Amino acid sequence: MTETGPAATRTIRPPDGYALAASVGLLAMGGHDPCARFADGAFWWATRTPAGPGTLALRRTGGELLATGYGPGADWVVERADAVAGLRDDLTGFAELAARHPVVAELAHVHRGLRLPATGQVFPRLLRTIMEQKVTGKEAYRGYAATVRHFGTPAPGPLASLWAPPDPADVAAAPYWVFHPFGVEQRRADTLRRAAAVADRLERCADSAEATRRLTAIAGIGPWTAAEVVRIGYGDADAVSVGDYHIPNTVAWALAGQARADDARMLELLEPFRGHRGRVCVLLAAAGVHAPRFGPRTPIRSFARF
Repeated sequence: MTETGPAATRTIRPPDGYALAASVGLLAMGGHDPCARFADGAFWWATRTPAGPGTLALRRTGGELLATGYGPGADWVVERADAVAGLRDDLTGFAELAARHPVVAELAHVHRGLRLPATGQVFPRLLRTIMEQKVTGKEAYRGYAATVRHFGTPAPGPLASLWAPPDPADVAAAPYWVFHPFGVEQRRADTLRRAAAVADRLERCADSAEATRRLTAIAGIGPWTAAEVVRIGYGDADAVSVGDYHIPNTVAWALAGQARADDARMLELLEPFRGHRGRVCVLLAAAGVHAPRFGPRTPIRSFARF
């Protein structure tokens, strides 16, 4: 923890019905994410900005949202606070698309306050997503949290145990075996190191499409990883995580009453919602929808591809 007072503040007026917890909760890997969590009545998000580490606190104050920044990157995180909160999310046309299917229409109504964050950053989310490749949720969290704490730095601000993500250069320079004590095998370690080595170019991508092209050109990164990254980095509402073990089944069950499906069937069912296909998947997850389980319980994403 770095003891610094707030360097920047901003008051934001969200739309009626805005759901802070549901929206920014998409940024955290569970309740103990070292870089993002709810604590002391606020949501805290730490990152590494062009000016240095920065921490953003988002707190409800009546009908407004108070954004407070800490550290060298305080101005950067506060300037982007509305995007991080999902308040730059463009829902244009979604209501009309949602009306094409009763389940999606109901989800859009019940979870109308959920907005997709857009952090404007690639590598912090990429670090987490690579750690989620082809492992259980518990294994993914262990590797992610240990990597952050090993290579990162304590985040500025008053919240203890909050960490700023690693400098990609430090990750790129580390030998693969450094990650072994974190439960990260050579395959994921090498993928992460390759991505870290080109992080500067990734962060300069103009949009989600360019970022997807650059990401999938890196060995070990495929459409699943790219979609998970650009949905949050750019707020890409159309990004679909092709290659997930569970999502095709969830989509097929919710939209067609089919308990099992492959990626092709999932994309067919999502096609009427093009432009917001990823949003539909996020809404299904928010509602806790999942297909019936036939056999031993399988942890979510335990067999996600890359």
